[in-house]
Amino acid sequence: MEANKSLEVLFAPAEFGMLGHRDLSQTVCVVFDILRATSTMTTALGNGATAIIPVAEIGEALAIRAERPGVLLAGERLGLRIRASQTGGADFDLGNSPREFTPEKVANKTIVMTTTNGTRALQGCAGAQQVLTGAFLNLEAVHRWIEAAQPRHLLLVCAGTADQVAYEDAVAAGALCELVWPSYGTELVADSAAIARELFRARQRDLLGALQHSRNGRRLLAIPELRDDVRFCAQRDTHDFAAGLKPDGTVTALP
Repeated sequence: MEANKSLEVLFAPAEFGMLGHRDLSQTVCVVFDILRATSTMTTALGNGATAIIPVAEIGEALAIRAERPGVLLAGERLGLRIRASQTGGADFDLGNSPREFTPEKVANKTIVMTTTNGTRALQGCAGAQQVLTGAFLNLEAVHRWIEAAQPRHLLLVCAGTADQVAYEDAVAAGALCELVWPSYGTELVADSAAIARELFRARQRDLLGALQHSRNGRRLLAIPELRDDVRFCAQRDTHDFAAGLKPDGTVTALP
């Protein structure tokens, strides 16, 4: 007999690339790109942005800007803000550092965002009952949303780095596994969820150290203007809302 609920973690982009072949109609997906896309989206919405439009390619972002001149363009390639040499025109307004997305810059704005992995992961979950964006910055709010919705299937998707697992995303997925374990731990739990939970339990007393230990963390720490992003993204529950992907393709705060 099929279990009433299931809990699973996908660690690498190769796994979420196969989601198009799965029936996700009864599945809630939570996408984690801790360093930094989902942390940045959470910060932008918390600082008053109206919505975020995630797209995979630079050209898609430019096409939306041509139709809607009032939107802000945000994103990165190789961790750095997209520049005119990559667009054939102007620099993007913002990069992918959450510290850039201040109320003065983003309040009442719609932001078109493209990143190396995070926006791809969100698009890979198309067809799900609901797609949430997860970060340490709003993890308890994501947990509360899940507890209220009680989805039959809960799938945590780690955006990763290039085509590989990202340590910080796996730790964050494990943190959410720990929170939902009372509701899902006696159901059909994939080994991947148990692994992520055990990883979080091993690192929970020093999340900053975990992020600094990661490949992405070390890369950001080596860039003086971005090194403070690591500490910023390691903060817990600075925002009290869950955010998710709407049918129109925008990410907004959820009621």
